[in-house]
Amino acid sequence: MRKVLVLEDEENIRSFVVINLKRAGYTTIEAGTGEDALAALKENPDVKVALLDIMLPGIDGFEVCRRIRAMDNKIGIIMLTARTQEMDKVTGLMTGADDYVTKPFSPAELTARVDALYRRTGGDTESLSADEISDPPFLLNTRNRTLEKNGQRVKLTQVEYSIVKLFMENPGKALAREEILDAVWGKDYFGELKIVDVNIRRLRIKIEDNTQKPIYINTVWGYGYKWRG
Repeated sequence: MRKVLVLEDEENIRSFVVINLKRAGYTTIEAGTGEDALAALKENPDVKVALLDIMLPGIDGFEVCRRIRAMDNKIGIIMLTARTQEMDKVTGLMTGADDYVTKPFSPAELTARVDALYRRTGGDTESLSADEISDPPFLLNTRNRTLEKNGQRVKLTQVEYSIVKLFMENPGKALAREEILDAVWGKDYFGELKIVDVNIRRLRIKIEDNTQKPIYINTVWGYGYKWRG
């Protein structure tokens, strides 16, 4: 079963989301509060994607996202927000979300986002190579989808892993933001290029020795990014 958690306190919105996800072939786990969502995840460890509303009674969506990430780096997380402030989007991504959808959204947009993230989390069967990509101090294991730096595991979300893999497969090549977006989120992605920048910022915090002077992920001004080389 392709399970998705839907955390939304407004019942009419939650029903709308659930109906459309079921039509797209997903099994949904519903929750109206952050506390219920966390409990549901413990009972359903095979959930691959979580949709989290930000404004909730009790603990908010940001805190739920933080707690999920503390438990699981592999689950895909999409934030649902009715607010259009840029800070909400950035905050959600920096707390560990992979994507965000601003209400109101169309059924096609929602299912396309979930489909893309579900693929990124390895929810659909993929042929994975047993090869390792070595670029000291980094070692990328493409079978286990893990990254080590100086022999120590770096905790990455599946989206972050996909970005690193793309970089390490293209050392020294300047990659446009659009190219990164297509490769990692899929060509049918509805979102904004900004999501690439925020994920790069989050990734730098995890792998760079000094985020103010990055040496592994370099910015190509006005274009995109490149892996050292």
